[in-house]
Formats: sequence, structure tokens, C-alpha cells
Amino acid sequence: MTTTAHAAVLRAPNTAFSFEDVVLDDLRPTELLIKIVATGLCHTDLAVAHGHIPAAFPTVLGHEGAGIVEQVGSSVTAFAPGDHVAVSFASCGHCENCLAGREAYCLKFLQLNVAGVREDGSGTMTAPDGGEMHGAFFGQSSFASHSVVDHRNAVKISDSVPLEIVGPLGCGIQTGAGTVLNSLDVRAGSSIVVAGTGAVGLSAIMAAKVAGATTIIAVDVLPERLEVARTLGATHRINGKTEDAVAAILAITDGIGATYGIDTTAAPQVIQNIASATRFGASIALLGVNKPDAMVPLGLISGSGKTFIGAIEGDSVPQIFIPKLIALYEAGLFPFDQLVTTYPFDQIEQAIADTASGAAVKAVLTMP
Repeated sequence: MTTTAHAAVLRAPNTAFSFEDVVLDDLRPTELLIKIVATGLCHTDLAVAHGHIPAAFPTVLGHEGAGIVEQVGSSVTAFAPGDHVAVSFASCGHCENCLAGREAYCLKFLQLNVAGVREDGSGTMTAPDGGEMHGAFFGQSSFASHSVVDHRNAVKISDSVPLEIVGPLGCGIQTGAGTVLNSLDVRAGSSIVVAGTGAVGLSAIMAAKVAGATTIIAVDVLPERLEVARTLGATHRINGKTEDAVAAILAITDGIGATYGIDTTAAPQVIQNIASATRFGASIALLGVNKPDAMVPLGLISGSGKTFIGAIEGDSVPQIFIPKLIALYEAGLFPFDQLVTTYPFDQIEQAIADTASGAAVKAVLTMP
């Protein structure tokens, strides 16, 4: 049965989204049809929209979807119509990394998430006239009223958790929190510096508090964001525009530097600052989506005695990690809902503008 979805379509980089109907492909045996209730707006979506990540156009973006299962494929047994789900990144499930529990490093990650096609190369949507339309972005393309996803992408959640807030758990919030709790394995009593207090950075700060870090340093240039960081667990705040960030971090950490560092900005100078403000033997995670020409000196890494990692999705297995984040939220220990500002779907351009200006930490689009 043909399913038509109403979607925000991007026809070229640096253009406005247009609202159009698209035709979804029939479900494969392992797939679900999900009615999207809400979807987060992530900087990865904007990186594609601005041409920083190559993509084929026209395309439907969106990869922090949450909604209700409407149909299931013939071989799906773990989900049923009516289930509430969050949707995360796609993985093949059978490569060496997936079989080792490292789905975030699936050897087909780029194909399944960035290229926007199924493993066999087929798409999940077309234009109403049969013309080309690229979907399956991060296995979902959730800037639409409905989405076709593989059952591996979906995470069943309790009906008691508002669907309007859970979508960002599938990427941005999972990335920030997972980098602290999984990738870096931050230890109780340790120190950590987080540069950039958007949704990813603030999620990392909340997770650092959960992990028991006792010195949590937030760095940003927006005073209002630094205040939010304070309310969510940052013990120290540094305005990188008005302060010498390296000197301030070293002063806070008795001159030896922080044990861990996280950069969410992908700004080379900020990364250099973190490298200079962390101790010998520190572990540093780089999470930002960089511009194609961004570079940092090799001397930051070679002979530095520090471990640099390019963490993906917080090294998370979504079906395990997202329920843990929800449990922390329900226990009052991970108040990620405080990051969310909701916008009607047709106000996507306003949501993008507010994200760029800093007025919204995590914009979430809600469907009519």
C-alpha cells in the first residue's frame, strides 16, 4: 500500500526547505512505518544544509525522530503497531564492528546514514511523479510526517515519556552523554573541560555529573549558555571571548590541567586550547562537525602523551543506552528536557535561525 508523507525537502545546499509530499517505498520484511510525532534539529542536519557534509539532492533530512509505529514488516517481532519509539542511527548488524557491539562504527555507517540508502543501495522514497528523492538519512529522514526505518534503528520507549522530548536522545544527547559515560569512561572525582555548551556539550556536562566528576568546566562565548551549564552541573564556567581559557583551566586544576576534554565546536583554536589545558596522559574527544578545510597542528597529538578520539554517537548501542538515559531522566539525574524548545514543523526555518543564534539549545519540530 502506497504511503504519502509530508516532508521538508532540501533541494540544494544553502537554500530554504520546501514542504512537499513524498511517496514512501513499501516496507521490507525488517522495516517499520513510523508516524513521526517530533524530531530534533541537529547540527549534522545543518552541516548537510550548508554543504559541509556532501549529500545528494533533493533530500529529506532529520535523524532524531520519535513517533508511533503504524505498520511492521513481515519478519518484525519486537515491535507492534501503537508502540512508541525513538529512532537512532542505522547500522548493518552483521559487520565485524557491529558483531563486536560497536554499531556506531558500523563498517557501512557512511552508506546507511550519510548516503541515505538501504544496504542494497535502494532508496526509501520518491517524488510523487516518480522522480528522484533521497531519503533514509541516518536510516530515517524524520523531517517528514512518516518514516520508513529498519527495526534496528528503533528503540521502544514507555508511553509515559513525552514523545516531544525523546527524539534528540537518538543522536545529539546520546552523543554528548555517551562520550562521557562510554567513550571516555569518566571516573568519579575527576576533572573534565567541555568546550561548547550546545545540546551535545550540555549533555556531556549532565553526564559528567552523573559519573561523579567533581570539577566540570564549561567553556563558551555566550553568557546565557554558561548559566544553563551551571544549572546542569558545571562547577566552573569560562567565557572564551573575555577570558584566557587555557590559563583559567590551569588555575582551576592546580596547574596540571583537566583529566578529560571534550570539544563540540570543531574550531581549531578551541581544540588547541583544550590540548593545552589538559594534563599529560589526558583523554580528549572531538565531537564537532568540522568545515572541510579545518586543520590542527600535528604537534597537538604527536608526542603529547594524550589520547585523542573522534567519538561517534557516544559509542552507544541505542537499544541499551537510550533506556538508561530515560531511567536517569525519570530519576531526576539527567534533566535533558530542559534543553528542548519545540517548534511547529512549518516553522523549521525559525528553528534553524534560533539554533544558529543560540536562542534555542535543542530545537525540536513537532508534527501537526
